[in-house]
Amino acid sequence: MSSNIQWHHAVVTRPLRERLNNHKSFILWFTGLSGAGKSTLAHRVEELLFERGCRTYVFDGDNVRHGLCADLGFSIEDRHENIRRIGEMSKLFVEAGVIALTAFISPLRADRDMVRSLAQAGDFIEVYCNAPLEVCEERDVKGLYKKARQGVIPEFTGISSPYEAPENPEITVHTGRDGLEACALQVVRFLEERGQIQTIT
Repeated sequence: MSSNIQWHHAVVTRPLRERLNNHKSFILWFTGLSGAGKSTLAHRVEELLFERGCRTYVFDGDNVRHGLCADLGFSIEDRHENIRRIGEMSKLFVEAGVIALTAFISPLRADRDMVRSLAQAGDFIEVYCNAPLEVCEERDVKGLYKKARQGVIPEFTGISSPYEAPENPEITVHTGRDGLEACALQVVRFLEERGQIQTIT
């Protein structure tokens, strides 16, 4: 980092934006194997939050690799940089008063912990989409697991590259067992109980 730059402190602060939005801003970090339902769940949770008037944005793994991270591959080093960029972007969205929902495999605990360290205490909520590998393979509409087992796709998480499941996530949703709506409502209720969003009676 250059010694000739400095952080500019805005007049319109995060607390002012949160007050305007009438909700707290934070990161909902959905992690799990490919096919575990991260993106589908993140978008459904976003719908439920949006219906309540919340300012939200979903960072989807595939979508981000079309632009911001188009220059990155799937090596361990590139995956680390991919998550670093998303972590920094999510942090900016939180400062903007927005609820940032991210759907990334993010297979390594160290990378997820790195993003957690970027956020203020309580701002990073890890959502583990727990689905067994065999269920994820059954859902594999893109045929990625089949290609990975054939050796066509190298460094594929869960097959030829490791996935380190969260040890102490804020919330675990059993996406391999429970339906989409049940999982989405579980996340929303969790946010209500934590006081992140208002409870609707």
